[in-house]
Amino acid sequence: MSRTPVREVFVHLQQDGLVDVYPQRGTYVSLINLKTMEEGRWVREIMEKAVIEEAAGHLTEEDIHKLESNLAAQEVSCRNKNYLEMLALDDEFHATIFRACGKERTYEMVKQLNIDFYRVRVLRLSHDSRWEQILLQHKEILQALTDGREAAAKKIMSDHLRMIIVEKDVLMAEYPEYFVDM
Repeated sequence: MSRTPVREVFVHLQQDGLVDVYPQRGTYVSLINLKTMEEGRWVREIMEKAVIEEAAGHLTEEDIHKLESNLAAQEVSCRNKNYLEMLALDDEFHATIFRACGKERTYEMVKQLNIDFYRVRVLRLSHDSRWEQILLQHKEILQALTDGREAAAKKIMSDHLRMIIVEKDVLMAEYPEYFVDM
Protein backbone atom coordinates (compact mmCIF):
# COMPACT_ATOMS: atom_id res chain seq x y z
CA MET A 1 0.00 0.00 0.00
CA SER A 2 1.35 3.43 -0.84
CA ARG A 3 1.77 6.18 1.74
CA THR A 4 -0.92 8.45 0.29
CA PRO A 5 -3.99 6.42 1.39
CA VAL A 6 -2.43 5.84 4.81
CA ARG A 7 -1.75 9.58 5.14
CA GLU A 8 -5.37 10.32 4.14
CA VAL A 9 -6.68 7.94 6.79
CA PHE A 10 -4.59 9.67 9.45
CA VAL A 11 -5.86 13.08 8.28
CA HIS A 12 -9.45 11.86 8.69
CA LEU A 13 -8.71 10.35 12.09
CA GLN A 14 -7.12 13.63 13.17
CA GLN A 15 -10.14 15.63 11.89
CA ASP A 16 -12.42 13.34 13.89
CA GLY A 17 -10.29 13.92 16.99
CA LEU A 18 -9.26 10.29 17.29
CA VAL A 19 -5.52 10.82 16.87
CA ASP A 20 -3.06 13.58 17.68
CA VAL A 21 -0.29 14.14 15.16
CA TYR A 22 3.01 15.57 16.37
CA PRO A 23 5.35 16.33 13.45
CA GLN A 24 8.70 14.60 13.74
CA ARG A 25 7.51 12.80 16.90
CA GLY A 26 4.63 10.54 15.92
CA THR A 27 0.90 9.96 15.83
CA TYR A 28 -0.92 8.90 18.96
CA VAL A 29 -4.46 7.89 19.87
CA SER A 30 -6.03 10.98 21.40
CA LEU A 31 -7.37 11.03 24.91
CA ILE A 32 -11.12 11.23 25.48
CA ASN A 33 -11.98 14.89 25.88
CA LEU A 34 -14.59 15.22 28.63
CA LYS A 35 -15.77 18.66 27.54
CA THR A 36 -16.45 17.58 23.95
CA MET A 37 -18.01 14.37 25.25
CA GLU A 38 -20.44 16.34 27.40
CA GLU A 39 -21.19 18.80 24.60
CA GLY A 40 -21.97 15.92 22.24
CA ARG A 41 -24.12 14.19 24.86
CA TRP A 42 -25.99 17.46 25.47
CA VAL A 43 -26.70 17.96 21.75
CA ARG A 44 -27.76 14.35 21.42
CA GLU A 45 -30.15 14.65 24.37
CA ILE A 46 -31.80 17.75 22.91
CA MET A 47 -32.13 16.22 19.44
CA GLU A 48 -33.32 12.83 20.68
CA LYS A 49 -36.03 14.43 22.83
CA ALA A 50 -37.18 16.48 19.82
CA VAL A 51 -37.34 13.35 17.66
CA ILE A 52 -39.18 11.47 20.42
CA GLU A 53 -41.75 14.29 20.40
CA GLU A 54 -42.35 13.67 16.68
CA ALA A 55 -42.33 9.89 16.96
CA ALA A 56 -44.69 9.47 19.93
CA GLY A 57 -47.88 7.86 18.65
CA HIS A 58 -46.78 8.18 15.01
CA LEU A 59 -44.60 5.13 14.44
CA THR A 60 -45.73 2.84 11.63
CA GLU A 61 -46.16 -0.90 12.11
CA GLU A 62 -42.92 -1.36 10.16
CA ASP A 63 -41.07 1.06 12.48
CA ILE A 64 -42.38 -0.76 15.54
CA HIS A 65 -41.41 -4.13 14.04
CA LYS A 66 -37.85 -2.88 13.33
CA LEU A 67 -37.50 -1.58 16.88
CA GLU A 68 -38.89 -4.80 18.39
CA SER A 69 -36.52 -6.90 16.27
CA ASN A 70 -33.65 -4.69 17.38
CA LEU A 71 -34.62 -5.18 21.04
CA ALA A 72 -34.73 -8.97 20.57
CA ALA A 73 -31.23 -8.84 19.10
CA GLN A 74 -30.10 -6.65 22.03
CA GLU A 75 -31.36 -9.32 24.44
CA VAL A 76 -29.20 -11.93 22.68
CA SER A 77 -26.20 -9.58 22.77
CA CYS A 78 -26.69 -9.04 26.50
CA ARG A 79 -26.85 -12.77 27.16
CA ASN A 80 -23.75 -13.36 25.03
CA LYS A 81 -21.92 -10.35 26.50
CA ASN A 82 -21.10 -9.17 22.97
CA TYR A 83 -20.47 -5.49 23.66
CA LEU A 84 -19.58 -4.53 20.07
CA GLU A 85 -22.84 -5.99 18.77
CA MET A 86 -24.75 -4.38 21.64
CA LEU A 87 -23.20 -1.01 20.81
CA ALA A 88 -24.13 -1.35 17.13
CA LEU A 89 -27.69 -2.38 18.03
CA ASP A 90 -27.97 0.49 20.50
CA ASP A 91 -26.96 2.93 17.75
CA GLU A 92 -29.37 1.29 15.30
CA PHE A 93 -32.23 1.55 17.82
CA HIS A 94 -31.75 5.32 18.05
CA ALA A 95 -31.15 5.70 14.31
CA THR A 96 -34.40 3.86 13.57
CA ILE A 97 -36.36 6.42 15.57
CA PHE A 98 -34.66 9.27 13.70
CA ARG A 99 -35.35 7.57 10.34
CA ALA A 100 -39.00 7.05 11.29
CA CYS A 101 -39.26 10.84 11.60
CA GLY A 102 -37.38 11.53 8.36
CA LYS A 103 -34.34 12.86 10.23
CA GLU A 104 -31.54 10.65 8.87
CA ARG A 105 -29.18 13.57 8.22
CA THR A 106 -29.82 14.93 11.70
CA TYR A 107 -28.81 11.58 13.18
CA GLU A 108 -25.60 11.57 11.13
CA MET A 109 -24.80 15.11 12.35
CA VAL A 110 -25.42 14.08 15.96
CA LYS A 111 -23.17 11.01 15.50
CA GLN A 112 -20.37 13.21 14.20
CA LEU A 113 -20.57 15.41 17.32
CA ASN A 114 -20.53 12.36 19.58
CA ILE A 115 -17.19 10.74 18.87
CA ASP A 116 -15.89 11.10 22.44
CA PHE A 117 -19.32 10.10 23.81
CA TYR A 118 -19.12 7.00 21.60
CA ARG A 119 -15.64 6.18 22.90
CA VAL A 120 -16.87 6.33 26.50
CA ARG A 121 -19.81 4.08 25.54
CA VAL A 122 -17.37 1.54 24.07
CA LEU A 123 -15.34 1.62 27.28
CA ARG A 124 -18.49 1.36 29.41
CA LEU A 125 -20.01 -1.57 27.51
CA SER A 126 -16.71 -3.42 27.23
CA HIS A 127 -16.59 -3.49 31.02
CA ASP A 128 -20.18 -4.77 31.38
CA SER A 129 -21.68 -1.67 32.86
CA ARG A 130 -25.47 -1.87 33.27
CA TRP A 131 -26.36 -3.63 30.01
CA GLU A 132 -29.71 -4.75 31.40
CA GLN A 133 -30.63 -1.20 32.37
CA ILE A 134 -29.85 0.04 28.85
CA LEU A 135 -32.03 -2.69 27.36
CA LEU A 136 -34.85 -1.99 29.83
CA GLN A 137 -34.77 1.73 28.99
CA HIS A 138 -34.94 0.94 25.27
CA LYS A 139 -37.99 -1.25 25.90
CA GLU A 140 -39.62 1.48 27.98
CA ILE A 141 -38.90 4.08 25.28
CA LEU A 142 -40.53 1.91 22.63
CA GLN A 143 -43.56 1.20 24.82
CA ALA A 144 -44.03 4.90 25.60
CA LEU A 145 -43.67 5.78 21.89
CA THR A 146 -46.15 3.09 20.87
CA ASP A 147 -48.63 4.28 23.51
CA GLY A 148 -48.20 7.91 22.42
CA ARG A 149 -46.89 8.90 25.87
CA GLU A 150 -44.59 11.66 24.65
CA ALA A 151 -43.64 13.10 28.05
CA ALA A 152 -42.78 9.67 29.46
CA ALA A 153 -40.71 8.76 26.38
CA LYS A 154 -38.79 12.04 26.59
CA LYS A 155 -38.07 11.51 30.30
CA ILE A 156 -36.85 7.96 29.77
CA MET A 157 -34.67 9.09 26.85
CA SER A 158 -33.19 11.88 28.94
CA ASP A 159 -32.42 9.48 31.81
CA HIS A 160 -30.98 7.01 29.30
CA LEU A 161 -28.56 9.55 27.82
CA ARG A 162 -27.59 10.91 31.24
CA MET A 163 -26.43 7.52 32.57
CA ILE A 164 -23.02 8.30 31.15
CA ILE A 165 -22.62 11.32 33.45
CA VAL A 166 -22.42 9.09 36.52
CA GLU A 167 -20.63 6.24 34.78
CA LYS A 168 -17.89 8.45 33.36
CA ASP A 169 -16.71 9.19 36.91
CA VAL A 170 -16.33 5.46 37.59
CA LEU A 171 -14.51 4.96 34.28
CA MET A 172 -12.25 7.98 34.93
CA ALA A 173 -11.29 6.58 38.32
CA GLU A 174 -10.49 3.19 36.80
CA TYR A 175 -8.83 4.47 33.59
CA PRO A 176 -7.53 7.99 34.28
CA GLU A 177 -4.92 7.66 31.50
CA TYR A 178 -7.71 7.57 28.87
CA PHE A 179 -9.17 11.00 29.67
CA VAL A 180 -8.33 14.67 29.42
CA ASP A 181 -10.48 17.49 30.82
CA MET A 182 -9.67 20.53 28.71
